[in-house]
Amino acid sequence: QVQLVESGGGLVQAGGSLRLSCAASGSIFSFDSMGWYRQAPGMQRELVAAITSGGSTNYADSVKGRFTITRGNAKNTVYLQMNSLKPEDTAVYYCNAKYSRGYWGQGTQVTVSS
Repeated sequence: QVQLVESGGGLVQAGGSLRLSCAASGSIFSFDSMGWYRQAPGMQRELVAAITSGGSTNYADSVKGRFTITRGNAKNTVYLQMNSLKPEDTAVYYCNAKYSRGYWGQGTQVTVSS
């Protein structure tokens, strides 16, 4: 049984910063990759950033240079530092972890006001 717990969402003004955290617990020793997706109302869920167990990262073009994904010292934790936030970053952000299949957190709301 795998559980992903996210935290760190909230309301911020445009230009501000937030840091999302995700901690995974359960039977998997180390995930192949962990990442963040987001879904805005009426939109499809999209990849924001991902990081492999080897440290390789991948970002959506829309967040490059503003967001940074890192893995924590504690095993199976991942963070998303979001700077220079824009109103279009408003969405529910979901943590994702992959090992044979994908696992999802419950989501955390990020709202950026203009």
